[in-house]
Amino acid sequence: MASVSHLAPIHLGLDVHRDTISVGVLVPGEEVPAVDKIAHDEPSVRRLVGRLGDPRQLQACYEAGPTGFELARLLHSMGVSCQVIAPSLIPKAPGERIKTDKRDCRRLARLHRAGELVAIRIPSPAEEAVRDLCRTRGDMVEDRMRARHRLSKFLLRHGRIWREGKAWTLAHERWLVTQRFTEPALQTTYDHYRAVLASRDAQLEAIEADLAVWQDRAPFAEQVARLAAYRGVTRLGALHLAAEVGDWRRFARAGQFMGFCGLVPSEYSSGQVTRRGHITKAGNRHLRTQLVESAWAYQHRPSVGARLASRQQSLDPQVVARAWAAQLRLCGRFRRLRARKPSTNIVATAIARELAGFLWAEMAA
Repeated sequence: MASVSHLAPIHLGLDVHRDTISVGVLVPGEEVPAVDKIAHDEPSVRRLVGRLGDPRQLQACYEAGPTGFELARLLHSMGVSCQVIAPSLIPKAPGERIKTDKRDCRRLARLHRAGELVAIRIPSPAEEAVRDLCRTRGDMVEDRMRARHRLSKFLLRHGRIWREGKAWTLAHERWLVTQRFTEPALQTTYDHYRAVLASRDAQLEAIEADLAVWQDRAPFAEQVARLAAYRGVTRLGALHLAAEVGDWRRFARAGQFMGFCGLVPSEYSSGQVTRRGHITKAGNRHLRTQLVESAWAYQHRPSVGARLASRQQSLDPQVVARAWAAQLRLCGRFRRLRARKPSTNIVATAIARELAGFLWAEMAA
């Protein structure tokens, strides 16, 4: 591709894959971007930027995805403006069914010049590192749940049913220890399932110990302290929220943050008719999971237990007052919704949405 030089910005739409990058180059005065394809490595990116002239005149964008933010950081280090775009918010024509790398990079370049794309926040390397560690814990929790399900379903198939209370308590663990099978193969199977579960428990404890170190370190310490003042939000949960959100003030209002979490209801409206359905689940899954988990704490009467009181020590009294006001509101709301709704899961999700609003207001204040 020949070298170009213009005073107006040149827009680059990048369709990024593991090994290649398709580049749509939209120069001023043109309507159809030229397309180039390069290898996805640093030398190729530097050669591309070198061919296009002054890096300060380049404005690049690509969709958020599995390739992460390293390309954006590389372009920023070279003086190129680069935005990472939210894929779910890219405008698409109703009849558009063909999807190719060339079409995607051209569309990105055109929409970027038109200002119709929504960029996401690029975390710093330190923030991304802690966020990945938090997400690893989430993966470990899911792995442990699968191990528990496999063990419980195995026992159910062979008539071993626990009926003395909740499962996975100390009493349930003592019952599991007493289980024996006369068939050697069954006993071996049971022992393997138990060993896997013990391994998952140990892995989870280890990663939680690693995460505890970051609760009192910048840039998370102040956020963790304020978020943990709210009922249901432990210090570990607060670290998850802080690492996922980063900059709370990038959301102009609470509704935007709720939508970012995927906790707002879907809507199908036409004319004078408005129909709302289930939550969209189109936002950040990790935030949504943490908020719903925290929301279950509001099913009980308002109170400040020993653990919550210890988390609120040395905090600004105004933060504690706002947390108490939120607790009064959410506990009452949980009770009223539970009396009307057949599913407590729906109630917990509704409380999670309101809790998201309270937390946003706290951190954006």
